[in-house]
Amino acid sequence: MSLFEAAAILLAGVGAGTINTVVGSGTLITFPTLLAFGVPPVVANVSNNIGLVPGSVTGAIGYRRELAGQRSRVLRLASASLLGAVVGAVLLLVLPPGAFEAIVPALILLGVVLVVVQPRLSAWVARRHAERGAPARDLAWWVWPAVLLTGVYGGYFGAAQGVLLMAVLGIGVQETLQRLNGVKNVLAAIVNGVAGLIFAVVAEVDWTIVLLIGIGAVIGGLIGASVGRRLSPLALRMVIVVVGLVAFTAFLLP
Repeated sequence: MSLFEAAAILLAGVGAGTINTVVGSGTLITFPTLLAFGVPPVVANVSNNIGLVPGSVTGAIGYRRELAGQRSRVLRLASASLLGAVVGAVLLLVLPPGAFEAIVPALILLGVVLVVVQPRLSAWVARRHAERGAPARDLAWWVWPAVLLTGVYGGYFGAAQGVLLMAVLGIGVQETLQRLNGVKNVLAAIVNGVAGLIFAVVAEVDWTIVLLIGIGAVIGGLIGASVGRRLSPLALRMVIVVVGLVAFTAFLLP
């Protein structure tokens, strides 16, 4: 690996760590970079997943203030993310290449649409809670299985995992986007960590790539936590939509 390639991968890690903390889809920066330097797709995917784990953890820690009072919620959803990550990682190892990625563009577009309509749907959910006498911050019944499916997707590939998580949480949980972003960072860290552990044991990994992306992702995670916290709910929603549309377009390009 040349010095130029190493520097480019490191910078890609910084960009991915930043955007993952704010919303997600950092894989769309690092994965194409690795492919451009001739890294085999599966090796690139696996090495990228492991490399982004430290950045995910850093982003979650950076949002610890927004996580205050959400311990029960996080623990409940963490089990879904953990199980989903295991299933997704196994699918990557046993399914033919491209079998799961065929539905990725549809999932990303669905996530963007859900984020756009989230205010109206959240208001509807709040009214339903009030009619039933349920606490305003209870999870909708479908949030746990939806987080599970998002974990499967994240364990397999992970691009725009954050967009999907924010769509699910924003609609199914009565909470501010900033606090939900903190929950999203924890769940994404769990998915990346569990899948990364499985890949480290049974898959082919380029540990130089892991180190470079890992260092960059930690730096990016710190940057993202600072930038993301300053965004208003409208600005954060706009960022999510833009990133999601870019991700959707990237998957459609040959």
